[in-house]
Amino acid sequence: MITVGQYVERISAVFDEAELFYGHGTDNGYDEAVYLVFASLDISFDDPSAYAREISPQDREIVDARVEERISKRTPVAYLVGQAWFGGMRFIADARALIPRSPLAEFIAGGCVPFVTIPPRRILDLCCGGGCIGLFAAHQFPQAKIVLADLSADALALAQENIALHKAAARVSTLQSDLFAALEGRFDLILSNPPYVPLDEMLDLPSEYRHEPALGLVSDDDGLAIPLKILREAPDYLADDGVLIMEVGYSHEQLSERLIEVPLLWLEFANGGEGVFAITRDELLRYREQFK
Repeated sequence: MITVGQYVERISAVFDEAELFYGHGTDNGYDEAVYLVFASLDISFDDPSAYAREISPQDREIVDARVEERISKRTPVAYLVGQAWFGGMRFIADARALIPRSPLAEFIAGGCVPFVTIPPRRILDLCCGGGCIGLFAAHQFPQAKIVLADLSADALALAQENIALHKAAARVSTLQSDLFAALEGRFDLILSNPPYVPLDEMLDLPSEYRHEPALGLVSDDDGLAIPLKILREAPDYLADDGVLIMEVGYSHEQLSERLIEVPLLWLEFANGGEGVFAITRDELLRYREQFK
């Protein structure tokens, strides 16, 4: 028999040998092996006795098949095990939406300070994918109503499953919308992790990313078409003292160069991550002509 600890070490060595790319929740072969083994066998990640537990041949067969697929097809572990974590909350994850990995979790966990001083009543998660950002915001702001909006019907179906998982249907709803097109009313806070990857760069991404829906990744105009459209339209959907928080990842340099006269406030994260900025409704209105 082999213990969980021994099995994790063995898989970690196999992953290192395979030269996988890590970018969907872990950054090394050992953590990736822990993620795969523990999630596959429904072992709690904070169980101190887990590593001494013996693994049955039947369980090894299940995990071995997933190890093989992780290597041969470069399938991200989150899709293999059907779950991912965001802000300490577990979410259902599959190829209908991007795998949760935004640094926005740290910002939301901190109460969106200093941009939110009064608890928001209405929050929008725009381009929500599987709904992790909006649902984590619902957890952090228990009095708020949350709208999860996305163009993809598949992503919204996954978001509905995550709403059910967290028993949040009383305060969290979904809406199919091409950005703001189907939305009504105003929001105190808009959180958005929209597509921002240029098509030519998408083709150069590691194979792991090609398992994710291109609709959630690719944007025209060097990756800036969708972020700029959000900037143009957001003030019409923000409350007077509302704020937009948007992630544009490594496209932040292109956006900063394009909007050199706009005071985008780039956030810093203790746990890593970049390319997230904040801008108020007043600023969005003042610089609206710059977003064309």
